[in-house]
Amino acid sequence: MVKRLIVDTERCVGCQSCMFACARAFGEVGLAMPRIFVRSAGGMERGFVVIVCKACEEPPCADVCPTDALTPREGGGVRLNLNKCIGCGNCKRACIIGCVFWNEEVNKPLICIHCGYCADFCPHGVLKVKTTSG
Repeated sequence: MVKRLIVDTERCVGCQSCMFACARAFGEVGLAMPRIFVRSAGGMERGFVVIVCKACEEPPCADVCPTDALTPREGGGVRLNLNKCIGCGNCKRACIIGCVFWNEEVNKPLICIHCGYCADFCPHGVLKVKTTSG
C-alpha cells in the first residue's frame, strides 16, 4: 500500500499545526525542520499555500541524485538514504514545486515520507492521506 497526501488549500487557515506535527514526528521541536510548509498566498483574503511532496511518479529529485541517496518509491515519491547523501543540493534545485527542504545543520535534504502524521494534527481537514495499492 502506498500513502499519498491530498491537500485541500481552500480549508487552510495557516495555523501551521501540520508543520509542528511533522517536525515532532522526526524528533524535532518548533518549525525549523518540517517536511511540509505553509505560507500566505498574499494576505488573509488570498488564503494559504501548502507545500508538500506530490509523490511524483518520475521524481526529478531522484533523477539528479549522483549517489542514489534518493530512490523512487513504488507508487510515487522517493525514499532517502541519508548515509548515501553528499549534500550536493541537486535534489532541492530539481524539485519543481519546491518541496525538498534543507537541514542546514547537517547539509542534507528534508524529504516527506508520506507518513500522514501531519494530517492527524490538521484541525481543518486540509490534509488527508490517500492509500492506494502499489
